[in-house]
Amino acid sequence: MSTVAHVSQPTQPVEPTPGPGVARIKSWKTPIAFGVFTVLSFLLLVVFGREGISTMRLSTSDDLIQLPDVELNVKVTGVIVTVLLLAITALSIWMVQTYRKVPIWLVSVFAFLVLLGFLAWASAGEAIPVPGLLFGSLSLAVPLIFGAMGGVISERVGVVNVAIEGQLLAGAFTSAMVASLTGQPLLGLVAAMIAGVLVSFVLAAFAIKYFVDQVIVGVVLNVLVTGLTGFLFSQVLAPNAATLNQPPRFDKINIPFLSEIPIIGPVFFRQTLIVYIMYVVVAAVYFGIFHTRWGLRLRAVGEHPQAADTVGINVTSTRFWNVSLAGAIAGLGGAYFTLGSVGAFGKEMTAGAGFIALAAVIFGRWDPIRATLAALLFGFASNLQNVLSIIGSPVPSEFMLMLPYLVTIFAVAGLVGQSRGPAASGKPYIKS
Repeated sequence: MSTVAHVSQPTQPVEPTPGPGVARIKSWKTPIAFGVFTVLSFLLLVVFGREGISTMRLSTSDDLIQLPDVELNVKVTGVIVTVLLLAITALSIWMVQTYRKVPIWLVSVFAFLVLLGFLAWASAGEAIPVPGLLFGSLSLAVPLIFGAMGGVISERVGVVNVAIEGQLLAGAFTSAMVASLTGQPLLGLVAAMIAGVLVSFVLAAFAIKYFVDQVIVGVVLNVLVTGLTGFLFSQVLAPNAATLNQPPRFDKINIPFLSEIPIIGPVFFRQTLIVYIMYVVVAAVYFGIFHTRWGLRLRAVGEHPQAADTVGINVTSTRFWNVSLAGAIAGLGGAYFTLGSVGAFGKEMTAGAGFIALAAVIFGRWDPIRATLAALLFGFASNLQNVLSIIGSPVPSEFMLMLPYLVTIFAVAGLVGQSRGPAASGKPYIKS
């Protein structure tokens, strides 16, 4: 027997509910973040605003189409930016109050305005080469993107890949030595992929077959590869640098027509082969994970290995080979250090890039495109301190050196609370 309760209709209109058992939650995280940055912008750009003209150079001397420089009055720009930030903050408060989600485009506009105001303030009386700033940002982000793609694949299949740093370092060392011996940078790329696979083999064997804690295995592998490459560098590469540590670098390839597009062309289409491979890798990983049978199996194993096993998917084999694939991709990122950027192997030259790539995976919510954008953000933060140091910005150099890591901490801390990784990531699968 059931009892039906009769409730009189309210005389005042009430907020509609989404359905039985569903609670609507107001998340004030975005408005609070907007408010903090608005206050900081008011203090920096208005209260402690600087006088002068900031010049944004939009073209390089090699561009076919020359864009005029953009000159900004620093004081006026600061006031306008602060007013716009205040308006966006108020709009976000209204959206949250009325149970609307703050759209990503509004967050992007807010971030652009903050960046514009800061750059104008920091470069008062100087000029910022915008294509150079973006080109350098992409260059610093390339190994991060390769590492992040490897991290996305590993975690999507259920294995936490803390060993990205070791895979990058192994790829950098091996590519430098092989390319130096053979004189062929392409062989160096292949060697880097093999080195990344070997490191991931160890991770997969201990984590998948012997059920060792994946984070511990990853940390140990990073220490092992760092020590091994450091020892070999000191004992083998350094005494024979002319033979073993002078790899030929890839030449830049200008894509016809695309390389002449203002701003975008010099940044994206006047790059080396490794960067173009990166474009393909990001597109292939995204398409493969979300639009192919391989990606469906990979995600099934990472979310619910018991269910995947029930329908005939070999969980152990799927994890093992996909972790190996992730290592190969991360190895390509290591090769970029020696064959596309620096030009020679240096001791501990990755400098924690693998951990920032892992942060990009979390920041990007285990999505290839978002992880790529996160890596680009970290690369931009790293290159910004270089550009501002060159033009003599009043921002302390110590703060600028901390900036990439502050962005990393803020990004991960700001999103980890509302992000959910693959359900089985980090958990060994023991077949019952």
